[in-house]
Amino acid sequence: MSANTKREKLKEHFRSLLNSHMESFTKAIADPKGDWVVKGFVDIAKNVYTISDDTKVISKILELLLFPNICKFAEQAKFKIHLSREQNHYPDLTFVDVSGNKFAVDLKTTYRSDNNNINGMTLGAFTGYFRERDSVKNITFPYSSYVGHFALGILYTRSDQEINERKMYTIEQLSEIPSVLKDFQFFVQEKYKIASDLPGSGNTKNIGSVKNISSLVSGSGPFSALGEDTFNDYWMYYLTKDMARGLDLPKAPYRNLEEYHAYKRKGK
Repeated sequence: MSANTKREKLKEHFRSLLNSHMESFTKAIADPKGDWVVKGFVDIAKNVYTISDDTKVISKILELLLFPNICKFAEQAKFKIHLSREQNHYPDLTFVDVSGNKFAVDLKTTYRSDNNNINGMTLGAFTGYFRERDSVKNITFPYSSYVGHFALGILYTRSDQEINERKMYTIEQLSEIPSVLKDFQFFVQEKYKIASDLPGSGNTKNIGSVKNISSLVSGSGPFSALGEDTFNDYWMYYLTKDMARGLDLPKAPYRNLEEYHAYKRKGK
């Protein structure tokens, strides 16, 4: 068996194991109706304060809710877990099997913008450790030491009920508090299979994901058919306008996959 075939089998085995726990993950965050189990924050006087659908707050709470189940998954599958040392370090979770094979997993949450698409999702930096693959700066282990890089995605729908964040409830009124989220859906895919050819939103140098829900869940983004080597080559040499300007280039060599393929053909 070739090294590449062995690596692919290890990745698929890991993804299959993690994917088999999606039901338990869903039960940890949603009630039987599909509504979020979190209603708000409680103070020492047992007053309940409702929360907003702020994405950063939601992501952190979901992470806390899921952690016990993630630990249970690791224990059952005989993986060791290493958490990221800092908030901005990659990845969120490192799983190491009994043979020492490492798997990187980032938790990614986002909401549906409609029935077919999500608002957006980023898949990590395309600079720093992504390009310097033996570096340990801002990463738990060198990027090249991982067998595979995965996204554990959580999709949700924002509640259409009006939430009064200024209203205070008591513990006895928990059932009266509307959930701000509903209809959760988990998926696990290798990051390259759900990556787009465009950076994520804002000025950060992050890889953007595809936004179509079906493509996310099935892992059928534009790089899926092209392969991980093409994904790596594309993003390792991708330049933003500012990056190109810093290298005294009139413009970036390519801005999308169509231009990338033309650029590669020109270089032959």
